[in-house]
Amino acid sequence: MTPMPFSHDQMKEHWETVYGSRAPTELSWYQPKPTQSLALLEQLGVASSAIIDVGGGASTLVDALLDRGAGNITVLDISRAALDLTRARLGARAASVEWIEGDITRVDLGAGARYDIWHDRAVFHFLTDPDDRRRYVAAASQAIRPGGAALIATFAPQGPQRCSGLTVKRYDPEQLAHELGSEFSLERSAEELHHTPSGAAQAFTYTVLRRH
Repeated sequence: MTPMPFSHDQMKEHWETVYGSRAPTELSWYQPKPTQSLALLEQLGVASSAIIDVGGGASTLVDALLDRGAGNITVLDISRAALDLTRARLGARAASVEWIEGDITRVDLGAGARYDIWHDRAVFHFLTDPDDRRRYVAAASQAIRPGGAALIATFAPQGPQRCSGLTVKRYDPEQLAHELGSEFSLERSAEELHHTPSGAAQAFTYTVLRRH
């Protein structure tokens, strides 16, 4: 029997518990340096871009973007605990970042396209409900400026079927492009074999999709 997707409140409670009970360095998706994301983001150009990191949580990506001169960064996560960890780590630099606590399938990002780059490492593959995926795509379509890009990383087809106690949906680049729909075109992709803090290997697909 296929498990029912979590409700919004259940999903938020789940991630608050995850981030409230374990150090970021203990979590399976932790990266001391988000190498693959940075390589692709630098190709897109970060210093003059408005960037949103969807599910940024306790990721170190925002630190690296600030180091590279990015001056228009938004970090969104469903978990307040995750955002608080990153704000504390950044210290005074946190004031130069916009922080949004919210579920990307529900949050209001405001009217009009605001972002040149939409980055998501490992949120989309948790969206097992087709309606949630449609809401995610609608949010991205509205928020990304024409000519902008979505950089989305998910588990690859040979990657794990579950993560953090939740079922995930795995993608190759073409499958992910299909999910994003006709407003986006597949521009490039890359693979990464991520090694978790416990030593397990997880296959990821990174996909850059250009907004028409």
